[in-house]
Amino acid sequence: MYRRIIAPSVLAASLLLVIPASAADFTPGAPGIGDPYYPASGNGGYDVSHYDLKLRYQPATDLLEGTATLLATTQQDLSRFNLDFGLAVSEVRVNGAKAAFAKSGSHELEITPASPLPKGRSITVVVKYAGKPSELKVDGWTAWQRTPDGGVAAQEPDSAVWWFPSNDHPLDKATYDVSIKVPDGTQAISNGVLQGQSSKLGWTTYNWRSNKPQASYLTTLAVGKFDITTDTTASGLPVLNAYSKDLGDNDGAVRASVERTKDVAEWLESVFGKYPFNALGGYVPNVPSHFALETQTRPFYSPAQFAKGANVSVVVHELAHQWYGDSVSVKGWKDIWDNEGFASYAQWLWSEKEGDGTAQQLADWVYAQHPADDPFWKVKPADPGPDNQFDAAVYDRGAVAIQALRNTVGDASFFKILKGWPAEHAYGNAAVGDFVSYAEKISGKPLAALFDTWLFQPAKPSASAAAQARFTVRSASSGAASGPSAGASKPAEPKSWKKISESHSAHGGR
Repeated sequence: MYRRIIAPSVLAASLLLVIPASAADFTPGAPGIGDPYYPASGNGGYDVSHYDLKLRYQPATDLLEGTATLLATTQQDLSRFNLDFGLAVSEVRVNGAKAAFAKSGSHELEITPASPLPKGRSITVVVKYAGKPSELKVDGWTAWQRTPDGGVAAQEPDSAVWWFPSNDHPLDKATYDVSIKVPDGTQAISNGVLQGQSSKLGWTTYNWRSNKPQASYLTTLAVGKFDITTDTTASGLPVLNAYSKDLGDNDGAVRASVERTKDVAEWLESVFGKYPFNALGGYVPNVPSHFALETQTRPFYSPAQFAKGANVSVVVHELAHQWYGDSVSVKGWKDIWDNEGFASYAQWLWSEKEGDGTAQQLADWVYAQHPADDPFWKVKPADPGPDNQFDAAVYDRGAVAIQALRNTVGDASFFKILKGWPAEHAYGNAAVGDFVSYAEKISGKPLAALFDTWLFQPAKPSASAAAQARFTVRSASSGAASGPSAGASKPAEPKSWKKISESHSAHGGR
């Protein structure tokens, strides 16, 4: 046997390398990620790379049982860390060892591992839990909707708290495997690609996979009885749409709209570049809500969105989010314009394509229909505040600002920006200021003042600012029009406007 002799000085040096930091050097991760709009959302101290969710759901009782496995990396020396979660937890393990846990606040799960966790360490966290999501209220509201045959998790800015433990903020995106066991004859819909399904002893298991980074609020679950249609895009992407079997009179309009998903996405690729994910589709459960949401790869639509007939415009809006909002997500919730302004503007471009009103006509209409004293102009799309995060101004004034950009830089630079931005920040996060800098870089023009006028000031941009942005301007005294769109004393309402305003006036949010 060979015995290595270690010199005392070498031994001392090696021991220094393995001596752990003192307990005092390990501190708890923050209970929030630092978003001023929602201080309790997300957590500090770690970054999740993957969620593996194994679930069992009984529609008759709304009982959800789950085991969530999180793969993460510590970002500091951690003595304790939090997950955002509301259901009852029975056991937590960190790196295989049982960990202490406790509830605090409205949705904080505080986890104390058996041993402190050094910075930069890969960790595995397993949480076992059960509960009835419909009975959980956080600050008086819920993101879980019961249906006649199941339940649905879809809401913004939070929905994960009701069905799986997470670092619940768009800054910490991860990949997902969702395995859900439901009674035979019932389907389970989630994000990404269906990897397979199997039945045993009266239960069917569905295995879904999202292989690109995904924000927790964009992760969805729907259990019920659905009619499912499948297809494949020209590039080979699987398309799956799911429709509740009890949509009543809305059924025809729903299908006439959502079945357009494939060709809408193909058109959006011509505007925003290559589709960023591994699957495409949408789902419409029988829920009483009125909003739609850009749940990644498979947007959620309420039947009420189609109560007045087919509404392809809302499909355009939610699919546009796959680039603007899902692939490129907000850094903080104040950056919501990066999501909603561009999804709304996609509807304007679709209207232009369909001959139902140009983007310029829509911009002129929005600008003209809100007088200077209208509260509409008090909302700043680039920082609306949590109470106005989903105000109509974020959508409509936000889209007007994009038309002002288009008119200022010209179509060549503008459409280069629209395609380049989601490629530059693919699968990441960005702020409004990041977009302004990018647009300046691509166009070669100073744009800070333009964006300040149209996005940041709590006032209607002046007639001179509108004229400079090449909008129709009318004299307050005579109603006379001037500028590129001049000619009428009052702009006509574009044919597409009602569908556009209906589709986003009740978009997601608390």
